[in-house]
Amino acid sequence: MRANTAEKWLEQRIRKYGSVSKLSLFGKPTVFIHGQAANKFIFTTDGSTITSQQTESIRMILGDRNILELSGNDHKRVRNALMLFLKPESLKQYVGKMDQETRKHLEMHWHGKQQVKALPLMKILTFNIMCSLLFELERGTRRDKLVGCFQQMIEGIWSVPVNLPFTRYNRSLKASKRVQNMIKELISEKRAELEQKTISPLQDLVTCLLSIRNDDNEEVITEKEILHNIMLIMVAGHDTSSVVLTFLFRSLANEPAVYEALLQEQEEIAKSKSPGEFLTWEDLAKMKYTWRVAMETMRITPPFFGAFRKALKDIDFDGFLIPKGWQIFWATSMTHMDDSIFPEPSKFDPTRFENQASVPPYSFIPFGAGHRVCPGYEFARIEILVVIHYMVTQFTWKLCADNKISVGIPCLYLLKDCP
Repeated sequence: MRANTAEKWLEQRIRKYGSVSKLSLFGKPTVFIHGQAANKFIFTTDGSTITSQQTESIRMILGDRNILELSGNDHKRVRNALMLFLKPESLKQYVGKMDQETRKHLEMHWHGKQQVKALPLMKILTFNIMCSLLFELERGTRRDKLVGCFQQMIEGIWSVPVNLPFTRYNRSLKASKRVQNMIKELISEKRAELEQKTISPLQDLVTCLLSIRNDDNEEVITEKEILHNIMLIMVAGHDTSSVVLTFLFRSLANEPAVYEALLQEQEEIAKSKSPGEFLTWEDLAKMKYTWRVAMETMRITPPFFGAFRKALKDIDFDGFLIPKGWQIFWATSMTHMDDSIFPEPSKFDPTRFENQASVPPYSFIPFGAGHRVCPGYEFARIEILVVIHYMVTQFTWKLCADNKISVGIPCLYLLKDCP
């Protein structure tokens, strides 16, 4: 479904039925809600009232102990454990690793090329960054094997869950098992190295999670939870950042004045660096205009089109009854493109975000909001800024084709991979 078709379909429903309507999606009774009040409801309602509603294929492929599947105290416990690694104070020390992976990638896949397809290459880069930061897996045969199995796994992550030998879902399940076995091996190796005190507890995400203890010196997060959340982070990081970066490349190609202003900011930072010197946290803090451009890109083409929740009890929302057990679907772009919130919403204008306090609450939600905001938000921000710095200071580009947008739940993709 193309983006404009999907949005027009939703807009027609809103005009016909109002801000709340019922329909059937994936064979299940569903309530569609939209607007700031709907966003606030989705992101602030407690886990005893609504919960994340993932498809069976996602649950079976990624595992049932990731934070999308957890609620209440379990969700809070696992989220807090992940945030020890993903909070800005911790991520500062990993900027250099992202820088190094980005330079290697551009040298291997971009330099000397006259034409490239951005989306597949950005997926390679984001996967390599995750391999480095999640479990310090160096380039080589082992990483290549993992990426091969991972690519097979994600091909069926949104497929119909029919487990027969010839189906995409069946192939993805088998690939998921291989990926999980490889990650289990890495976890076991990290645990042994930690016991021998040959590595730091802060070396990567796995060592960080294995090192967390409560007051009784017991592990706070189980090995199964570590495994399933790494699976989730790999998939989310692989899709989200690569899609945002690809749309950002397209935005810069289509907006020459924005490109020049962003380039000027990045060249000033580049001039302050010695040859071969990595970017630092302080450098990223100077990329204010660049991040506004990224936010405007995510406003117009959000990395997530929408998502589902499930009602755990009868709910009164805006005067309507949402029955227990029903799906709730909300779409990110409905407030992003609301002209009462963002005047001239189709116009690309990064100055909208010069004063973020002026943006109404729960209207700009590319990474969620409230206690359900994506824990990898800061990780993605750093990754995007590092990549854009090297892209604009080392390359110039133009689009080779008319890149229309395709929508899938939850991501948007360019139909031609943005050559």
